[in-house]
Amino acid sequence: MRRRIHLLDTAFPGRPALDTAFSRALLDLVARGEAPETFRLYRTDDVLAFSGVDAASPGFASAVAAARALGFAPALRLAGGRAAVFTRETLAFAWTIPASESRDGIHPRFEELADLVAAALRRLGVDARVGEVPGEYCPGEYSVSARGAKKLMGVGQRVVRGAAHVGGVVVVERADRVRDALVPVYDAMGFDWAPDTTGAIADEAPGATLTSVAAALEAELRARYDVVAGGVPVAVAAERAAPLEARFEVGGGSEPRGAPAKAG
Repeated sequence: MRRRIHLLDTAFPGRPALDTAFSRALLDLVARGEAPETFRLYRTDDVLAFSGVDAASPGFASAVAAARALGFAPALRLAGGRAAVFTRETLAFAWTIPASESRDGIHPRFEELADLVAAALRRLGVDARVGEVPGEYCPGEYSVSARGAKKLMGVGQRVVRGAAHVGGVVVVERADRVRDALVPVYDAMGFDWAPDTTGAIADEAPGATLTSVAAALEAELRARYDVVAGGVPVAVAAERAAPLEARFEVGGGSEPRGAPAKAG
């Protein structure tokens, strides 16, 4: 019998910190058995998502100012890693998975997600590969790239007792917007990288759109799992997310407890 996964597209336009808080609230619900395994695939505004490592950097304030100057709303991310960019031309994902031994499963979950995304992109004709691109932004061994040269997807993980959140971003179009946002942000924090490793799916598969990439991801999910729409207590998660929102705003307070795992 195949695993059942509930598909969700809930988003909170104009409130990036609430998006993160919703993922955290859903993580807690799944951990307590009050919500099922969920894959949230959704669109965002222009957001610069900083990690706890970034927030501790001496150049963090300058990085935040640089993001704002470019029109990107700063927020704290739930997973580990380094600063990542979400734009109107990217797709965000958040996979919330019940896990009795969540830390023991960190690498298998990363592998499962990366393999899923790579397979979905191959459906579109992309030479998608799993592995770190030397010099990539938010580096990690489970990034998905085109030809091993251009990063297309980054992922991180947050684990709590009873569940795990595997979340990240897929760049569909306008790699230049991701690159140009990260150059001053990474410069401010002293993070060395190679901007020309930034890629977008549409550069590899002309004609690819947010809609077609989302459809490919959903098709790959359905090929592997028993995927159903709905069945998630969205209203409950949103209600519990509201008081957490300030914790994920830059300068809004401490991040909720849990263990981040870096992947890229």
